[in-house]
Amino acid sequence: MDNLKDKVAVITGGNSGIGYATAKQLKEQGATVIITGRRKEAIEKAAQELGVTAITADQSSVADIENLVSKVKADFGTVDILFINAGIAGLGTIDQATEEQFDSIMNVNFRGAYFTLSRFIPVLKDGASVVFLSSNTASMPGPGSSVYSASKTALNSVMKSAALELAPRKIRVNSVSPGPTETEVMKKVGLDEATVNGIMDMVVEKVPLKQMGKSEDVAKMVSYLSSETAKFITGADFIMDGGMVLS
Repeated sequence: MDNLKDKVAVITGGNSGIGYATAKQLKEQGATVIITGRRKEAIEKAAQELGVTAITADQSSVADIENLVSKVKADFGTVDILFINAGIAGLGTIDQATEEQFDSIMNVNFRGAYFTLSRFIPVLKDGASVVFLSSNTASMPGPGSSVYSASKTALNSVMKSAALELAPRKIRVNSVSPGPTETEVMKKVGLDEATVNGIMDMVVEKVPLKQMGKSEDVAKMVSYLSSETAKFITGADFIMDGGMVLS
């Protein structure tokens, strides 16, 4: 399939998980894909595996974002698809919160995502698609997730404002909000397979569909929202959590 042929796509945080799966999906659909990440070795390894372009950039740094935009403009001209995916998680109750943890999460998930969109607007092609990676926690916050949930709720608010501001240029802005999704995150923090499986079993019990989401599912939604098929969709948040938000 090549329904994104000749489209230029930028994906932040593209070296693993949902970002990696989306880069693969968009490449298979015919797009020219650029992935970013703050770890040079990891992003270049992923780009080599995928057959896409890598640009090292830290989403928490506005200077890095501006350098990224300049390089993309110089090398590719305009952008058709912008998937603002990079994000970090963190748990902790409000009484335990530290400035460092608050700033770390907000600087990537909200401030960084905000300025990624802001700085890319001049190089977005009329009719482009922007997708934010949000989270179902924006709709159903729980104990210990106040900062992370707030960062995603704020992101969804910006998404709606941006959809209105960019509508005159036919640029569509949406968000995708996954629930529990199978990625390599838990293995990366050093948990053994039995522990990971135990955590997954507990999570699955809370999902009405009794299964975890997959990165590829989210990638397909981003691909759909980036295609002509979704040309009348903007300002919408797509929750993909197996029904968790209903309970």
